[in-house]
Amino acid sequence: MNSSIFDVVEMAPDDPILGLNEAFKTDPREKKVNLSIGVYCTEEGKVPLLNVVKETEKRLAESGEPHTYLPISGIPAFNSGVQKLIFGAGSEVVKSKRACTVQSLGGTGALKVGADFLSTILKDPEAVVSAPTWQNHVAIFESAGFKVGTYPYYDKQTGGVDFPAMLTSLQGLKKDTVVILHACCHNPTGVDLTQEQWAQVVDVCKEKQLIPFLDIAYQGFGNGLDEDAGAIRQFADAGIPFFVSNSFSKSFSLYGERIGALTVVCHNEEEAKRVASKLKAVIRANYSNPPAHGAKIVSTVLNDPELLAQWHADLKEMRERIKEMRHALASALKEKGAKVDFSFIEDQNGMFSFSRLTPEQVQRLKDEFGVYAVKSGRICVASLNKANVDYTAEAIKEVL
Repeated sequence: MNSSIFDVVEMAPDDPILGLNEAFKTDPREKKVNLSIGVYCTEEGKVPLLNVVKETEKRLAESGEPHTYLPISGIPAFNSGVQKLIFGAGSEVVKSKRACTVQSLGGTGALKVGADFLSTILKDPEAVVSAPTWQNHVAIFESAGFKVGTYPYYDKQTGGVDFPAMLTSLQGLKKDTVVILHACCHNPTGVDLTQEQWAQVVDVCKEKQLIPFLDIAYQGFGNGLDEDAGAIRQFADAGIPFFVSNSFSKSFSLYGERIGALTVVCHNEEEAKRVASKLKAVIRANYSNPPAHGAKIVSTVLNDPELLAQWHADLKEMRERIKEMRHALASALKEKGAKVDFSFIEDQNGMFSFSRLTPEQVQRLKDEFGVYAVKSGRICVASLNKANVDYTAEAIKEVL
């Protein structure tokens, strides 16, 4: 038999999170809890169809619009709605038109388009990510030709941010290093910077001429839509170029529609037009143009006051349920006499929590109790509910 060009291809490892999700599905135990995958679930353990999405889809179906191609950069009303959402409707950035926005294939696609674009204008491109970070940050920028390093972030001793070490690391970076920052609801730790700390990060990026790239996949899941965009608005006020990737997968519960956006803030409108032209060239050579359905839903909501108010209500309900589950888990662990003080869980933001469980304890949770978590100890708090939180707390107590 002739040799194949694929003889050199080795089996790639399974994605650690998606692999756990598959293992959970095939687990025959009646009592099991999946805290591994980053998906918001209702009290009934289901991925919700938001009321606002249901109403908007009804309107779109009744309109009878044909399924034509979208522009390369996406729906214009979607892009303008994104800018108002992340910067604020009255922002100088929006009024001066010095930012350009393109629709993307989720937040992941926004990161990829931005990384590919930056790799064409930077010589020997380098990027840094927080330690730890969402692992796909590393993969995306490495695949675009970047050398990827880290900056200190999570302090295992305090369960907070090691801000002095983070700031010192950023101050030592060379000019034009891309700094990937979690604007809110840090994944995987759930630990965020204060607005005062963000102000210092902005100053360092400005002074050292770094390139901030803010990833905001969970706007509205922390403290509110405007509050969660505080870091982005501080960078906008600083008058420096920066990038923002955002996603509507979680906030609209539109996981399968792959709807996100990349926004690049420039010095002026003319510069933004040139950048936009290059972003469209990157998109054209990659996937040509974005999908329509999810973008039409989000665009309709962001530009309709009645629907926008309904979305705010839906989002508030999700945000408050997550906070309720944080409190319930921390309280249950305390009541059961857990050896560790888990009150820090209530201080974290968003869907995720670094539980401080060791890889060995995580393995025991899975093997002995059917409670699935990521090896690092990251758990998705949004997967908890009143029916499983007590069982989860009991399981965690037993493996400590």
